[in-house]
Amino acid sequence: MSATDMGRFKPGDAVAVARVNPPGHRRTPFYVRGKVGVIERFCGEHPNPEELGYGWNGEPRKALYRVRFAQRDVWPDYDGAPHDTLDVDIYEHWLTPAATPAPGNRSASKGSAA
Repeated sequence: MSATDMGRFKPGDAVAVARVNPPGHRRTPFYVRGKVGVIERFCGEHPNPEELGYGWNGEPRKALYRVRFAQRDVWPDYDGAPHDTLDVDIYEHWLTPAATPAPGNRSASKGSAA
C-alpha cells in the first residue's frame, strides 16, 4: 500500500469525532461523538456502511481508522486503571484533526484494555 493509500491521518495523530446526530443508520457510536482520541492504525478503505444499510452500493469507499480513547475520557465515572483504553473503528468523514490528545489519552503505541 502506498503512502497515498493510507488516508488523511497517520498513527499517533490526535483526532476529534464529530458531535452530530444525523438521522438514519450511523455506525459511529454515540458515546464517542465529540471526544478526542488518537489514531491507532489505518484499517483500509471500505464501502460506506451508512449507505450499505439502505441497500446502496457503499461507493465511494471510505477510509477507516482505529481510534484509541482513554476510558476515563469516554466515561466520566470510569474508576478502572488510568491507562485503560477503548479502541473504536471510525470512518474518516467523522474525524477532524485535533490540536492535542485529550488529557487522559495515551499514545497510539500503548496497549489496549478494550
